[in-house]
Amino acid sequence: MSSDSAPGWAGRITVRALALALALALGLAGLTALSGHASPPLSAALAAVSTSQIGVTPPPMGWASWNSFASSIDSDVIKEQTDALVSSGMAAAGYQYVNLDDGWWQGDRNADGSIAVDTDLWPGGMQAVADYIHSKGLKAGIYTDAGRNGCGYYYPTTRPAAPNTGMEGHYQQDLETFQRWGFDYVKIDWCGGRVEGLDQETTYKAIAAANKAATAVTGQELVLSFCEWGSGLPWNWAAGYGDLWRTSTDVILWGQTPTTGMMLTNFDRGLHPTAQHTGSYNDPDMLMVGMSGLTAAQNRLHMGLWAISGAPLLAGNDLATMSTATRDILTNPEVIAVDQDPRGLQGVKVAEDTRNLQVYGKVLTGTGKRAVLLLNRSSASASMTVRWADLGLTGASASVRNVWTGGNAGSHATSYSTTVPAGDAVLLTVSGTEASGSTYEDTTTATTPTFGAVTTGAAGTKLVDITYANGGGTARTATVQVNGQYTSVVAFPPTGSATTYRTVSVLAHLGKGTNTVRFAAVGGGTAPDIDAIRVQDIPGTNGVALVGAASGRCAGLERNTIADGSQAILWDCFGGRNETFSPTSRGELVVYGNKCLDADGNGTANGTKVIIWDCNDGTNQKWTLHSDGTITNDLSGLCLDAEESATANGTKLILWTCNGQTNQQWAFD
Repeated sequence: MSSDSAPGWAGRITVRALALALALALGLAGLTALSGHASPPLSAALAAVSTSQIGVTPPPMGWASWNSFASSIDSDVIKEQTDALVSSGMAAAGYQYVNLDDGWWQGDRNADGSIAVDTDLWPGGMQAVADYIHSKGLKAGIYTDAGRNGCGYYYPTTRPAAPNTGMEGHYQQDLETFQRWGFDYVKIDWCGGRVEGLDQETTYKAIAAANKAATAVTGQELVLSFCEWGSGLPWNWAAGYGDLWRTSTDVILWGQTPTTGMMLTNFDRGLHPTAQHTGSYNDPDMLMVGMSGLTAAQNRLHMGLWAISGAPLLAGNDLATMSTATRDILTNPEVIAVDQDPRGLQGVKVAEDTRNLQVYGKVLTGTGKRAVLLLNRSSASASMTVRWADLGLTGASASVRNVWTGGNAGSHATSYSTTVPAGDAVLLTVSGTEASGSTYEDTTTATTPTFGAVTTGAAGTKLVDITYANGGGTARTATVQVNGQYTSVVAFPPTGSATTYRTVSVLAHLGKGTNTVRFAAVGGGTAPDIDAIRVQDIPGTNGVALVGAASGRCAGLERNTIADGSQAILWDCFGGRNETFSPTSRGELVVYGNKCLDADGNGTANGTKVIIWDCNDGTNQKWTLHSDGTITNDLSGLCLDAEESATANGTKLILWTCNGQTNQQWAFD
C-alpha cells in the first residue's frame, strides 16, 4: 500500500473518535463474492451448512495427576483416582483419560535402551496400569520429556531428582514402548529441551514423525500433547503435528494456592483462534477446579473460561475427596457441550466497550448458534451487553439461555444485557439468525485449489466453512494458507464417498480487500477434494491495518509473538491477526484482543521502543491520530516512527520527535 491510501482527515482526530467511525464503517462493510467468477450451482452441502457440518475430534477430557500429587504417584494412587473418575459420574460425563504426569519413571534404562520400570511403585509394570484404566472403560496417558531429563530432575517436588527421565535419543523406541504398554496419550514436556537449547518446532515435529513410525510397528498411535509452554510459538506450526499444545507456563506451580489471576493469565495466553480447528487444540493447562483455595464461583469461572476457549478439560483435583459441588461443576452437561462442540473452534473476544468488561463469542455447530462469555474483570458488579452483530448474527430476535442456571432468558432483538458480579462471568448460549457470507466455488480440476480473490470489507477473524469430499476410511489432511501467513494443517474426516460433500470449519484472519486462500496436499498423502469455501464476518473482531506511508508495510508483531515487551516492527501486509489493531474509545490500539501498543517503560525520550503490553489504561498506551497521518503517544507527544527512516521488513518501531517525514506517517486501512 502506498501513502495514497492515507485518509485526508481535517483537523486533529483522536483514536477514540476514529474507533466510532470505524465501527460505523465495519457495520456497513460486508464480504463480497468473487466478481465474474463463473461457478456451477452450489453443492447441497453449501446450501445447507447446518446439516452438512461434520464433527471433528473434540478436545481431550480426563484427569491428570500433577496438580494434586506432583511426583508422588504409584499404582495405588492411579487406581484410586481411576475408580473415583467412574464412581463420581465424571467418566459418564465425558472425562475419559487418566494421565500419569511426571514422577512415574525414575530414569533407569535396560541394556537395550528400553525403559526400566520400578516395580515397587508399579507392581506388574506399566502395562498393568494401562490395563486397569482400560478395564474401567477409560483411556491411559503417560509423561515424558523431549530432552534427556524431565522436569522432575530440574525441579524435584516430592521425590529426589532422577536423571535420564527424558526421551531424547530414544524417541521412536520410547513411543513404541508406550504404545505396547497400551497407553493412548503422551504429554511431552520441555524442561530438558529448554536446558539443552533444542529448537521447539524441529524437535516436536521429529517426535510426531517418530510417533507415526512407531504406530507403523505397533498399530497404535498416541495422542500427542506438546508441552513447551508456548515458548516456541506453537500456534504457528503445531496443528497437524500435535493434537494439543501448551500455550503458556503451568497454570499453578506445586505448593501454590490457586487464584483467579492464574486462570485469567493462562486463558489470555491460550487464545489463538486460527490455530485451533479440526481436532487440534490450544492448551492453557490442567484445571484447578476443586483445589483448595477456590470458591464455587471461581470454579465456575474457571470452567467457563476453558469452555469458551474450547480447551482440553483435564481435571487436576483429588477426585477421591472432591465435594459434590465440585463434581457438579465439573460435570455440568451444558458447559461441557460448549467446550466439546463438534465444530471444534475457539471463542474470540468480540467487544470490550468498557475496560475489563469483555465479551467472548464461540461459533457452535448449527446455523445461528453461539456460546457467549460475559467476563467482568473489574472490581465492581456491572451490566454487560452482547450484541448479535458482533457475533456474526443478524439483529433479528435470538433466544438466550444461561448455561450455569440452566434457565432460558427469553428472546431478544439486537442484543442481550445482564448484570455480572465483580471478578466473575456469565456463560450463555444464543440461537439466532446467521448473517450472510460469501461463497467461492472451485471451478478447476484441482483437488486442493487456490481461491485467489476472497474479498472482505474489513480485516478480522472470519468463519470459513470448507466444503470437501473424502471417500476414504480415515481423515485426510491438507494445508491452508491465507496470503503470506503461516500455513496450518487441517484434518478432513471421511464423508462416506468421493461424491458426498460435507464441511469442516476453521477461523482465519483476513485483511481488508482481496485475499488469497491456498490449499495444498501434505507430503505424499492423499488430499481431500476441496470444492468450495464460505467466508463469514465476525464483526466484533474487526480492526485496521496500520500502514507506513514510506514503506507501504504494516505495523505488526514478529512471528505472532504475544509476549509483553515485544517490539512492534514493519512487515509485508498479510492481513494477519498480528497486524490487525482495534482502535478503542479509550484511545488504545489493541492487538490480539488483549495487548495494547505501548511506549516502553512510560518512556518519553527519542528512541523509546514501541512494544505491546497488557492493556492497563496507562497514558503511555493512548494514541492520537492527526490529519497529516502522524500518530502521537499521549504521554510523550512523540510520533510513532519507523527507526532510522528504514522501510525493510523487520524495521523496529520507536517514538521520535515529530519531523514531518514519511516514516512517521501512517494510514489506518
